[in-house]
Amino acid sequence: MNFFTITRGDLDGFFGLMVDNLIQILVLSALCIGVCGFPLIFVTSVVLPGAAVSLLVGNVFYAWQAWKLGQKTKRTDVTAIPYGINTVSLFAFVFFVMFPTYQATGDYIAAWKAGLLVSFISGCIEVIGSFVAAKIRKYTPRAALLSALAGIAITFISMDFLLRTFERPIIALIPLGVILLQYFGKVRFPFGIPGGLLSVVLGILLSFLSGFWGDPVYKPGAVQSGLETLGIYFPKLSLSPLLDTLTYANVKAYFSVILPMGIFNVIGSLQNIESAEASGDSFDTKTSLLVNGLGTLAGTAFGSPFPTTIYIGHPGWKALGAKHSYSMLSGVFMTFVSLFGLMGLIQALIPIEAGMAIVLWIGIVITSQAFQAIPKHHSPAVVVGLLPAFAGWAVLIIQNVFIFLDGKLQSTLQELGVKQTIHFSLSDIPPHLPFLPYALSGLLALSQGFLITSMIWSAMVVFVLEREWNRAAIWAMIAAVLSMIGWIHAYELQGNAILNRFTELANFDFPIAYLSLTTLFLLVWFLDAKGKAGKLEH
Repeated sequence: MNFFTITRGDLDGFFGLMVDNLIQILVLSALCIGVCGFPLIFVTSVVLPGAAVSLLVGNVFYAWQAWKLGQKTKRTDVTAIPYGINTVSLFAFVFFVMFPTYQATGDYIAAWKAGLLVSFISGCIEVIGSFVAAKIRKYTPRAALLSALAGIAITFISMDFLLRTFERPIIALIPLGVILLQYFGKVRFPFGIPGGLLSVVLGILLSFLSGFWGDPVYKPGAVQSGLETLGIYFPKLSLSPLLDTLTYANVKAYFSVILPMGIFNVIGSLQNIESAEASGDSFDTKTSLLVNGLGTLAGTAFGSPFPTTIYIGHPGWKALGAKHSYSMLSGVFMTFVSLFGLMGLIQALIPIEAGMAIVLWIGIVITSQAFQAIPKHHSPAVVVGLLPAFAGWAVLIIQNVFIFLDGKLQSTLQELGVKQTIHFSLSDIPPHLPFLPYALSGLLALSQGFLITSMIWSAMVVFVLEREWNRAAIWAMIAAVLSMIGWIHAYELQGNAILNRFTELANFDFPIAYLSLTTLFLLVWFLDAKGKAGKLEH
């Protein structure tokens, strides 16, 4: 297969990945402007071209990587690893680094520089992680790696877009039906039209007609606003602003955010490589992670304060029939959009409702893979691994409700002329209120570092199922160490912000609990070994 061959499956994959990347860019732009005070022209001329550099570097490499694997194995069904802006780091860096800096200084340039700093350090962690990740993958059960992805897929991807679908059913159900018919029912549409393309076109058409039943998706003046940003914006080298802020004091100040995000990114990318192998595409771990880190560093050098990552979703793109070109098309398209200031216009013409059916389907396929690509008797471990992601999703909902209510309270107080400072904050709620239908402190603890927690608990259950008590004990010991230094379960509430507590001793409860669990597993291992020895003597 020629490198520049584009198949029908590639077109479907391109539309799905394009929508996914567009959503990330839309969110990125909205947060930079609305939260950190960036002017629209700064986002258009500096941030997005920098992000385009990282997207182009990664997507073209992963397309080439998949093509080379196909040439080597004489296969035509190899699917490239999906790649894009890291959503988790995007929110963490905006709310825990850039926004506090903007609040403290009132200067969006200072906030941007702080973002460049944490993105640079995160990229360095990704590069370093690429040299040790293969060993982590070797000793971690597949169920543990895939269950964490399935947890994200079923909550942050599937549930998010499913709720959006039922928010606007007249627009969203038909595109979803098209996707289900083609990829689950194997239905072929007239003239060979790809299901992904047909789904997006129908979504755009129904969105356009939505005004006739009183629920318009298209906003007046959106197209005109999008046209105002058209131009040519070449990436600008931003090494000087990065070096200005690259000091020990700044690194130390943001380290509690940088390190967990960097580690989560490495582990998340590692899990996605395992997901690709479970789908039949075996890529070199070190090279894949190394290019991921280099992509982040390249984007940072040209002004993007947001890391990139290997995306969740490889089995979904493979099921679409996407090969290597869908990745290359996505990288080239996002670069074209960013360099010519087309983001606002595309946002106006292609609403999220038009493309979210593909992303929802991807989430369904990823969750299914976690059960299909493992030994059947390991399925309880996958179920256990799903639970921390539900906690993370629930916390996000609760946190946003509090932020919304506090905002309404501030507006009301301002209208009434009340000068006293009163806030509606998550930190004011006692952790053990009897009327709540959930344990708030438990929910918060389970949500912190949930990717790692998911992997640890799933691995423990796998080794319990296999009666390898000593290995279960090792994973419990790992949990004890990570909980002690705050990588998992540790948090601190400041108003409505939930902060990591990365320190020498974050708390006593979880380390003691996990050490007790370690002792229990080792005791069973000892007694089991002693029992086997006794049988041999007889």
